[in-house]
Amino acid sequence: MEGGGAYGAAKAGGAFDLGRFVQQPQVLARIASAVFALIVFACLVGEGYSNLPSSPQLFCIFNHNEDACRYGIGIGVLAFLACIFFFMVDIYFPQISNTTDRKYLVLADLGFSGLWTFLWFIGFCFLTNQWAWTQAKDVYIGADSARAAITFSFFSIFSWGLLIAFAYKRYKMGVEDFAHSYIDPTPEASAPYSSYPNISHESYQQPPFTHTAEAPEGYQPPPVY
Repeated sequence: MEGGGAYGAAKAGGAFDLGRFVQQPQVLARIASAVFALIVFACLVGEGYSNLPSSPQLFCIFNHNEDACRYGIGIGVLAFLACIFFFMVDIYFPQISNTTDRKYLVLADLGFSGLWTFLWFIGFCFLTNQWAWTQAKDVYIGADSARAAITFSFFSIFSWGLLIAFAYKRYKMGVEDFAHSYIDPTPEASAPYSSYPNISHESYQQPPFTHTAEAPEGYQPPPVY
């Protein structure tokens, strides 16, 4: 099935409308997810590391656990880059005429959104746990950034959860469109056997030389001794 407005997008070849594009729910959720990811890794990179006055060595403000800062920065950066990628996909999605390509892109969006929802949930729990064990005397600066990272990690769970719902809705629409447009070919009724064309029983003729030749009248066969 080619062309058509499959998987929640307009027909291929239509003009791009920026105002209508920005108003799409999945685009708004993607923009929010990108902003939340940017805030998380910016807070951790900017003020997620601190040092004691007597030591120049930097340490993560989340209970001196380097893994907590690395995890938050890692999923934040990857989430931001993924949002940019899928944002570009959303722009060019209506121009894709191949329905199979649309299906794979929607499935990729669905799978990635599901994975990152789970990772943000793990990140929120991890950062919250490590912050609860952090001693106040070890935090000279960056307390507000740490709380902001935790807060927007929590918000990211819901924004990526919305992306799951929107991607699943688009996938379901594509499956339903395919089911409605598919027509099961019905077998044709078998026609009765017909005789060979252009031959009728009335036109049948006796083959030549099949009748028995009659003996001439008055002829007598010679006697056999």
